[in-house]
Amino acid sequence: MPNKLDYYEVLGVSRQASAEEIKRAYRNLARKHHPDVNKDSNAEEQFKEINEAYEILSDPQKRAVYDQYGHEGPRPGGADFGFGDIFDLFFGAGGRDAGRGRPTVQRGSDLRLDLEITLEESATGVDKTIKVSRLEHCAACGGSGGKTADSMQRCAQCRGTGQVRQTQNTILGSFSTVATCPVCRGEGFVIKDPCTTCNGQGRQRQTHERNLVVPPGVETGARIRLTGEGDVGPRGGPAGDLYIVLTVRPHDIFQREGTELYCELPIGFVQAALGATVDAPTLEGTEKLTIPEGTQTGTVFRLRGKGMPDLDARGRGDIHIAARVVTPTRLNDHQRDLLRQFAESGGEKNVQHQEKGLFDRVKEAFKGLTE
Repeated sequence: MPNKLDYYEVLGVSRQASAEEIKRAYRNLARKHHPDVNKDSNAEEQFKEINEAYEILSDPQKRAVYDQYGHEGPRPGGADFGFGDIFDLFFGAGGRDAGRGRPTVQRGSDLRLDLEITLEESATGVDKTIKVSRLEHCAACGGSGGKTADSMQRCAQCRGTGQVRQTQNTILGSFSTVATCPVCRGEGFVIKDPCTTCNGQGRQRQTHERNLVVPPGVETGARIRLTGEGDVGPRGGPAGDLYIVLTVRPHDIFQREGTELYCELPIGFVQAALGATVDAPTLEGTEKLTIPEGTQTGTVFRLRGKGMPDLDARGRGDIHIAARVVTPTRLNDHQRDLLRQFAESGGEKNVQHQEKGLFDRVKEAFKGLTE
């Protein structure tokens, strides 16, 4: 082939150049001589020569044949590098289908469902039946959106690539950009005869029930992720995920801090004074609790292992019970006489001494805050 330049000379590299050196040289020359950038009259011809040389020298087998036979050996396969291919070579494919520039399959949206459970259910774990409303593939068209297999046609605007090139002339020259095709919205095809069931969307909203296992120990704000239970993607795309966000309903008796439970237990002043055995609340019912003689309001008792389970299955916390001594508000004459006898016998001296000690502690506490 007369007057045909040597491929190594076209790329400006030596015959001993490595594959990386050849690729680097091609990148630099492609940027410089691409017709969208270089407006010289011979830029297109030079660009074709560069592509042809790179096609041969970037392939180890073709390069070996060329090194032995020259231009009489292999013939290039008509490489056609467009602007999109140059972009991919410089910056990577970036989520485009190989060689066509079509967008990748789109994943469906994630969904959220709020679920309220009781403290007892959180303590033991519970199975719940939940209703999920999500987009699913249309059963009539299989998710394609077309009424028949022939309904989907290649987009004439972008010729199936899903993208269109736009050229803008400025004082600095012409610049080309690639944008999503406005006709097919980047899908590369249009539907001439849409499915009547889903109106060409390929998806329909459906509601279905499923079983959910809530593990023991969950707290408000905990999330359970169900992979692939969200909306399906358009045109056969994979489904997103479903997130169940839990709320533990406030309890009538207990307050919770992690695995620990706290409550207050009213006891009579006679029980507090003489001691007694009372029923203390737990999540499973009641349990006998011994109140020692002379118990004061605020005295805390602990039921070990009766609190909330650890989410990592490392045992259970405790229940902390604060005693609250209840003073009777309605006394008959006989009860009043008995209390007066108790007071006159010196029964309240101890109380006054204790109260003085309490006030002294309160004063000390406030003094420490003001100093």
